[in-house]
Amino acid sequence: MRLLALLGFVVSTAWAQDAPRSVGKDLLVKQLGDLAGQEAVVRANVYPPGTSNPPHRHSAHVFLHVLEGQLIVQLKGGQPVTLNAGDTYYEAPDDIHMVSRNPSDSVPAKALIFMVKTVGAPATTLVKD
Repeated sequence: MRLLALLGFVVSTAWAQDAPRSVGKDLLVKQLGDLAGQEAVVRANVYPPGTSNPPHRHSAHVFLHVLEGQLIVQLKGGQPVTLNAGDTYYEAPDDIHMVSRNPSDSVPAKALIFMVKTVGAPATTLVKD
């Protein structure tokens, strides 16, 4: 029985590591002179078909605007939200982003992200469920 449980864990872990993740490119990083120790980041993200990012947090104020495609997002303790092109979404610094998924098996999703975070802090930190 333990062997089957271990085998299931190994297979599910390998699958999760092979799942595509979003790819981002910083377009602008600018220190905010009137907000000591804070910087603004503007980022373009592409979510390939089938993307499912692992749980994470940003420790920042995050504004995501979907440019193309569709995303399903869910914060810890909240309900899943389906975002379509033209929709905008907000995450607070203490939020944990449990689901960030492109439900399409053929169409990439594209988003523009704006965040205000502490200078030098990582933009994204993975968290345990």
